[in-house]
Amino acid sequence: MSHAHILTSLTEREAITDALYRAIIGFDSNDVAILNSAFSGEDVDIVFNGNPISGLDAVRTQLLDFVGPMDTTHMINNVRVDFRDGASTASLTAYALAQHCPPGRGNEPDGPKFLAASEYFIDLVKDKSDGVWKIKKWAMKIIWSQGDASVMQRPG
Repeated sequence: MSHAHILTSLTEREAITDALYRAIIGFDSNDVAILNSAFSGEDVDIVFNGNPISGLDAVRTQLLDFVGPMDTTHMINNVRVDFRDGASTASLTAYALAQHCPPGRGNEPDGPKFLAASEYFIDLVKDKSDGVWKIKKWAMKIIWSQGDASVMQRPG
C-alpha cells in the first residue's frame, strides 16, 4: 500500500507536523519516496543521541537501510509546534515510542523486541519549490529503553 506524500486538506500547523509523520511512515514502511518528501535534502542534519548524520543520502544509508527492513512502529505524541503565521521556518517537539523487531519477526509473541522512548527536537523549513514543510534538523534523545538491545546491533 502506498502513502500519499502530500495531503491537501491540512492546516499550516498540521502540515508542519505532517513532515514528521511522513518521515516516520518512511522508516516504518521502508518507503524511500515518502521518506525523501519529509526532508529538506542534502542539507538535512539528524543528531541521534549525540551522533550526527548529515545529508539525505546518509540518512537513507545509515538509518533507513538499517531500520526500514525491520518490523517497526513509531508512536508519536505530545507534539508541540512553534510557528508564526506567514513564516517559512518552524520547530516542533514530540515524544516517541519506537518498537523494533528483526525483519519478519514482529508477529512472534516471544520474538526479540527492543522498545525505546525518545524526545524529538525538530527544525523545519517550507520548501519554496513546492510549498511543503520539510525537516531540516532533527535531534533525537533516547529517554529510556527496554528489551533485547541486540535487535539494534548492525550485522558484521
